[in-house]
Amino acid sequence: MSTGPGADSAPGPDTHDIPTGVDTPPAPEKQGRNIRTSRMFSSLQVRNYRLFFIGQVVSNIGTWMQRIAQDWLVLTLTASSAAVGITTALQFLPMLLFGLYGGVLVDRLRKRPTLLVTQSAMALTSLALAALTLTGQVEVWHVYVAAFVTGLATVVDNPARQSFVAELVGPGQLQNAVSLNSANFQSARLVGPAVAGLLITGVGTGWAFLLNGLSFIAPLAGLMMMRARELHAVTPSPRGKGQLREGLRYVAGRPELVWPIVLVGFIGTFAFNFPVYLSAFADDVFHGGAGVYSLFNTLMAVGSLAGALLAARRGTARLRLLILAALAFGGLEIVAAGAPTLWLFALLMIPIGLFAMTVNVTTNTSIQMSTDPAVRGRVMALYMMVFLGGAPVGAPIVGWITDTYGARLGFAVGGAVAALAAAVIGLILARVGNLRLTVGWTRGHPQVRFVPRERQRELTAVA
Repeated sequence: MSTGPGADSAPGPDTHDIPTGVDTPPAPEKQGRNIRTSRMFSSLQVRNYRLFFIGQVVSNIGTWMQRIAQDWLVLTLTASSAAVGITTALQFLPMLLFGLYGGVLVDRLRKRPTLLVTQSAMALTSLALAALTLTGQVEVWHVYVAAFVTGLATVVDNPARQSFVAELVGPGQLQNAVSLNSANFQSARLVGPAVAGLLITGVGTGWAFLLNGLSFIAPLAGLMMMRARELHAVTPSPRGKGQLREGLRYVAGRPELVWPIVLVGFIGTFAFNFPVYLSAFADDVFHGGAGVYSLFNTLMAVGSLAGALLAARRGTARLRLLILAALAFGGLEIVAAGAPTLWLFALLMIPIGLFAMTVNVTTNTSIQMSTDPAVRGRVMALYMMVFLGGAPVGAPIVGWITDTYGARLGFAVGGAVAALAAAVIGLILARVGNLRLTVGWTRGHPQVRFVPRERQRELTAVA
């Protein structure tokens, strides 16, 4: 990665003022790059990224084990979906409160030493919760504290990891590496919940916490084994006044950054509260146990993995795709809310996971590719703050709706918010870019496109 102004990774709008990524073809000089990055596993050829990837495989399995065990432990201790929502809220509250300051800090620090500290802190937190649970001393407030401390580490860890990927592979492989990171996380989601379900039913939740704490050894070892000379390092920003405002002004002047962040804010706040929704469906609607909850998460991970691998092949991140995926995601949540049987609901988790991951990867990649490396930490912190920080607001709300009116209505409300936000923001992006929606058929398949209004008039005249 260039340590200069970041021209290679921060394309600007074209002469028609269409926001980057809405539906614009790649510039001729970037077509070769798109061909290279479209290879599904090309970024794994980079040794440093390969070490990072392997470490994350192990750690992510532990993370998913802990997520399932933590949710089920709280539900067991309290018999309340709202309490599960409070746990989720506490884990993401630090991101909401301090996320922007975490981004400023990340832009000032070297990424690898920063990650060594944050990953160690999360490992120690998991080991402490394991000790409390295995000795029979755990209470719900212990889980709340552990969730909050993990959230504090995440304030710095998340933007540091997001930014560090670009330093590992450079701008030419960024799309592929971001997609493979998501595939990595979702692959672990296939294994982690299944192992967690076996551990919970067999020996108890404490062992899941213990194994998660030990799993951090892998990413820590990978970070220490990397070759510093092969990193595409960005010179840290010097300490100065107004850096937070500078980052906000940078985002505010770019609609290709603002509106995707707003969209994922609505989705993250109301539609991505799966610990609340799925635990309630497993326990209250279908009267299953931890195994059913684990099944839901595993099937969603199948879809999410497929979505991440498709993104790795695509090589581009267009905002048109983001809007359509968000619409499909919200609509499928509404359909799933009314599913009459357990197996139909479970099978719907696969396409829901696919479109959820498409939203996630497309937003992440389009934002990173459109951002100057000098402010990437602050921009990614804002993105993560809005995406993850919405949970402290949304989780208690949807938890209350779920407890009061039932899991079906709670899930349907989350899907409706996602679909409505996607429709409104899609129209805003089209208006900002002077675009018009067109629907047609190409080779027997429906095609939905945004085209410039001038071109639409030409097509109408020809027709």
